[in-house]
Amino acid sequence: MTRSGVQGEDTQEEAAAASERAEAVRGDGDNGVEEAKDPRPRRRRRALRWTAVLIAVVLAGSAGAGYLYYEHLNDNIRQDALNLGDNKVAAPTPNAAGQTPLNILVIGSDARDSEENQQLGGARETFGSTPLADVQMLVHLSADRSNMSVVSMPRDTLLEIPKCTDPDDGTVYPASEGRVMTNQSLGHGGPGCTVATWQELTGIHIDHFVMVDFAGVVSMADAVGGVPVCVDANIHSRDGQGHGSGLKLAKGTHPVKGEQALQWLRTRYGFEDGSDLARAKAQHMYLNSMVRVLRENATLSSPNKLRRLAEEATGALTVDPGLDSVKKLYDLSNELRKVKPERITMTTMPNRYVGARVEPTEDAEQLFRLVREDIALDGKDTEKKPDAEPEPPADPAAPDDEIAVQVRNGTRTDELGTAPGRANAITGLLVERGFTKAVADPSVLPREDRTVIRYPSADLEGDAWRVAESLGVPASSVKRSTDVSGVTLVVGADWREGTAYRAPGSDDSTPESAEALNGADESACMHVNPAFTWS
Repeated sequence: MTRSGVQGEDTQEEAAAASERAEAVRGDGDNGVEEAKDPRPRRRRRALRWTAVLIAVVLAGSAGAGYLYYEHLNDNIRQDALNLGDNKVAAPTPNAAGQTPLNILVIGSDARDSEENQQLGGARETFGSTPLADVQMLVHLSADRSNMSVVSMPRDTLLEIPKCTDPDDGTVYPASEGRVMTNQSLGHGGPGCTVATWQELTGIHIDHFVMVDFAGVVSMADAVGGVPVCVDANIHSRDGQGHGSGLKLAKGTHPVKGEQALQWLRTRYGFEDGSDLARAKAQHMYLNSMVRVLRENATLSSPNKLRRLAEEATGALTVDPGLDSVKKLYDLSNELRKVKPERITMTTMPNRYVGARVEPTEDAEQLFRLVREDIALDGKDTEKKPDAEPEPPADPAAPDDEIAVQVRNGTRTDELGTAPGRANAITGLLVERGFTKAVADPSVLPREDRTVIRYPSADLEGDAWRVAESLGVPASSVKRSTDVSGVTLVVGADWREGTAYRAPGSDDSTPESAEALNGADESACMHVNPAFTWS
């Protein structure tokens, strides 16, 4: 098994930011250089980049590419383990028709371990270094195959990476000490650690991953004859210090292919505020446009073009064992092709800045919940999916007066401070109802939108359910978590006053901060920063 990676945009900016390189995280601007060496023996990693190649191969596959040079194409595809973490997320319960959603994590790496990919993006000083997962997109296909949602996570997102074990050589990568940038996860044993990191953060069960070859984007865009993109002004992505992708386009809509397609996907200098968030938006526009081209372009009926598309796509992929053949990719393509462009929604994980980095917001949890519950992000579900009722625990609860409960005040919000005295008030309520071992914990002030009861192990699940039942808290708010040592009640922002808990109404709308883009929107156009325009 081999792996390699590819480079993001501007290495020069790292040389100009020595203070940033001194941080523990790699990849501040576009391509940081990590001082610590990878403890594993180096293995050549195939370059991996953009979602476009995945979309291309699975959509084109059903038109016939899946049967061309079958064995040869199978040999092109590389595979790696799906999940390197210890904790697994249960697969969703099938709907009434026996269907389940499908979640695919698409990963792009900034490493540059092949000569071809190094020629495409510079960053020669990072040749052979540990790769970073600089592009991460979750593709969610609904259970009924009526809609598709894509959630991008900014590579600068701060989160905790779980412990990961490399199945090839047994190397154990300890969990991160505190929060680090999410793009470091790929260097903790491979893509399976990026999958584990996503599952820990979102609670979303991930069925497959795909890592995509950076150089393959060039030939893929050529094979489909170019992908139309739009800018609202003339743009040249290059500043006085040489930073930028080099993209140069006149105002309006233009088909891009080859290296120009790569420039579009890599550009942040010149788009909107110059952040990675703007770059993600440009990637969404490109992918939506490519999907439309692949569905509509009659030239792809040519056997030669399909052969070329199949060669380039399979040669660009690294996948988990569940997608390790053309037949499996072909089957996946048939599922994805059921979704029309107008039911595809591209989003970015809602976030807020923490210095130069970002962290998920409450809206991010709302977005993750919609994906977990298979609720369409375009708001066009024909009927509300009933909430799945959790199964009650097999072990009965202890007597109320023997259940130890810690109560914490998590009522703080962005707009409101912590409601005073809530932990003491609810502790008093529990004691009145017979839970004499309930105590308030004033040392921890978390923040929770909704009241939640957590327990650390199966033997305490029944106790947690009993506490929820006593307070009228729904069973869906009882969660297993290794972050607590016993049954722990966190009074959320939905219970800032009173002793009667009333569950808030469910809001199933996609947060505005996710900046949703519809797949059929041909009017989408990137805003050009005036500092990067030309006349």
